[in-house]
Amino acid sequence: MFRIRKVLDNTSSANCEAINQVLSILTQQFPAARKEEFNKLPEQLNDPLKYKYRSILFVAENAVGKVKGFAMLLHFPDINIAYLELISAALGQTSGGIGGALYEYLREECLLLKVKGLFFECSIDDPEQIKDPVILKQNIARLKFYERYGVYPIVNDSYATPVNPGDEDLYYLMMDDLGTKKTIKSGMAQKIVRAILERKYGELIPQNQIDDVVQSFTDKNLRFREPRYIHKPVAITRSHKDMESIVLVVNEGHSIHHVKDRGYVEAPVRLSTILTALGKTQLFKRIEPRRVSEAFIKKVHSPAYVDYLRRACAALPPGKSIYPIIFPLRNLERPPKDIELQVGYYCLDTFTPLNSNAYQAARGAVDCAVTAANAVLDGAHISYALVRPPGHHAERRTFGGFCYFNSAAIAAHHLSNYGKVAVLDIDFHHGNGTQDIFYERSDVLTVSIHGDPHFAYPHFSGFKDEIGSKEGEGFNINYPLAEHIDAEKYRRTLATAIKRIKVFNPAYLVVSLGLDTAKSDPTGTWSHNYEDFFKIGQLIGETKYHIVVVQEGGYRTQTLGTNAKYFFQGLWSGFFGQEKAQEKTN
Repeated sequence: MFRIRKVLDNTSSANCEAINQVLSILTQQFPAARKEEFNKLPEQLNDPLKYKYRSILFVAENAVGKVKGFAMLLHFPDINIAYLELISAALGQTSGGIGGALYEYLREECLLLKVKGLFFECSIDDPEQIKDPVILKQNIARLKFYERYGVYPIVNDSYATPVNPGDEDLYYLMMDDLGTKKTIKSGMAQKIVRAILERKYGELIPQNQIDDVVQSFTDKNLRFREPRYIHKPVAITRSHKDMESIVLVVNEGHSIHHVKDRGYVEAPVRLSTILTALGKTQLFKRIEPRRVSEAFIKKVHSPAYVDYLRRACAALPPGKSIYPIIFPLRNLERPPKDIELQVGYYCLDTFTPLNSNAYQAARGAVDCAVTAANAVLDGAHISYALVRPPGHHAERRTFGGFCYFNSAAIAAHHLSNYGKVAVLDIDFHHGNGTQDIFYERSDVLTVSIHGDPHFAYPHFSGFKDEIGSKEGEGFNINYPLAEHIDAEKYRRTLATAIKRIKVFNPAYLVVSLGLDTAKSDPTGTWSHNYEDFFKIGQLIGETKYHIVVVQEGGYRTQTLGTNAKYFFQGLWSGFFGQEKAQEKTN
C-alpha cells in the first residue's frame, strides 16, 4: 500500500527525506542524465521565479515514508499549461500500479489547475533510428502506457530532431487534453513549445534551433499520431467521485459531554443539527475516526496539563462539574495539590467546567481532526472534522472558552511534518489557543478574523499588534473587526487574509470553522446569513490548497445546519468550479 502526497518545499524533515530518496531514484534509474539537473530539484521547489514555472513534486510513499515512485509537475501559469518533467518508480518497483496511480493523480491536479493541457516528452519508437532492441522495447512500453489514456505524440513538427549530429536520444512532444477535447491552435502551440524549450533547455539548445522547432508547428490545430498499441483507451481507474468528495469525520462520542448548567450553549444538538443538514447534500464521503496516541496531544499541549486533565476528569463522579474558584497564577511554580483548586491553575475563565467526560470527548475530537489531516495526506482535497467540544481557545497549558484540546492546532502540527501550514480561523472569537501554540514558529502561519477583543471574548488576545515573536515574528496575523460590520466588509478582510496566506504559500490550509458569525448567534454580534457563508466558503475554496476544516463555534441551532451546508457548498464550488458544483447539487 502507498499514498501519494504533494511536496512543495523542503522546509520539513519528512520533505527533505522524500527529496533525498527521489534524488537517489533519479541516480539509479537515469545514470546517464546530467547530475546538475537532479541537483537543482530542491531549488526548483523553493524558487519558482528563477525558472518561470512552479514545481510540484508528487511522491508515492508507504506507511513508513519510503518513496516507491515520484513525479515532478511544472506549472506554467502565464500560458496556462502543465509540463510533466519526470515520472518514475523506484528501482524494482515497476509494477504494483505506482506509475498509473501517479499519472492519474497528476491529471486530477491539472484539472484543478484548469490548464489547457498536460505536455511532456516521451522517447521515440522509430526502429529506423533506435537500433538497440532493448531500448526500443522500453520506448514502446512507455508510449503504450500513455496510449492507455488516449495520449499520443504530436505530429507534423521537428521536435524529435537531434540537437547535435549523431544524437540518438530523441523525444516526441506529447499532449494530454485531460479528456476535455480542447484543441490548441498553431499560434498558442508555438508559444507553448517556445516556453518549454527556452525554460527547460535554454542553456543547452542554441536559440536558432529553438526558433526552427517552434516554427515547425504550423498546423491550424495540433494533430496527433494515430493509435499504434492501444486502440481503445481504458477508463480512468482513480475514482474522480471520491477525489471530489469532502471527507467527513464525525466525533460520535461527543454527546457524553453534555453540560446542562444554565447558559451553557455548547450542547450536543449542535452536531446533530449540522450532520442532518450535510446529509441533504452529495458532497461528503464519511470515514471513521482512528484513535491516535496521546503523544499527538503532548506535542502541542504541555504534558503536565494533559496529565492533569485526564486525572481530574477520571476522578470526578458522573454528573458533577467543577469550575474555578481561584486562579493561582501568581506563582506558576507552585500549583495547588487539590484537583478542584487546580482548575483555576489550568483554566482561563469561569464558565468552562471539568466533568467526568470532558477529557474523553476532547480526545475524540482530536482523533477526528488527525484522521481528517491524514485523509488529506492520503490524497483527499478537502476534509472536515465535525467535532465538539471545540478547541481553538485551548492554549498550550490552559483550557477555556468551552475548549480543552486544540484539535485544529494538533492537526496543523501533524501536517507541518510534511510542509508549511496556514491556519485560518474564522470563528467570531479570537483563537487565542492557536496563537499561543504557534506564536514562535515560522512554519505555521496563523491568521484570524474575529471580533475585536475590546468587546469580544477572550478579551486578552487577538489584537492587531500581536504578530508573533522570535522565529515566528510576522507569522501571526490578526484582523480584529468592529462589533457591527456588514458582510461585504468581512469578505474584503477575508480576501486580504487569503492574499497573505498565498504569500506564505503553504502546502496545507487548516480552517477553524466558527459559525457563530451568524445573525442572532447568542455569542456573537455579526449578521451572516446562509448566502454569506456560501461566499465565504467559495473564497476559501478558490485557494485550492489541501484543506482541513475543523469545527469550532456556532450556537444558534435554528440556522446552524443551513449555514454549515451553504459554507461547504461554497467551499466545494470554489475548489472544483461552479459547473461541477451545479452537477453535484442538481
